[in-house]
Amino acid sequence: MAESGPILLVEDNELNCEMLTRRLTRAGFAVITAADGEQALVLMASARPALVLMDMNLPVMDGWTACRAARADDRLRDIPIIALTAHAMDADRRSALSAGCDDYATKPIDFPELLAKIRRLTAS
Repeated sequence: MAESGPILLVEDNELNCEMLTRRLTRAGFAVITAADGEQALVLMASARPALVLMDMNLPVMDGWTACRAARADDRLRDIPIIALTAHAMDADRRSALSAGCDDYATKPIDFPELLAKIRRLTAS
């Protein structure tokens, strides 16, 4: 598991990104952002985030592909990833987990539930 780096929020929707960044910051987390999966992989390697919140439907490289790439990279494979998606079916959850996500949250985000998942995955 990653140490105590920032949370990397990967979200291409500007309003969602701003809202989650604000709420996470108020909850005491440092937040860095990326708008696509390629940017996410670069920031995962350089910033060593404690956790990644990964939207799955992204431009350039989608979240599914980025998660698989992170899990195939020895430098990134231990960084926890929570999938963020509007797809709420059980098959979607299984797909996210099989792509390498450690957990799954559906949109609209239940923030207290998301915080509990973040804290569980970043606990030392």
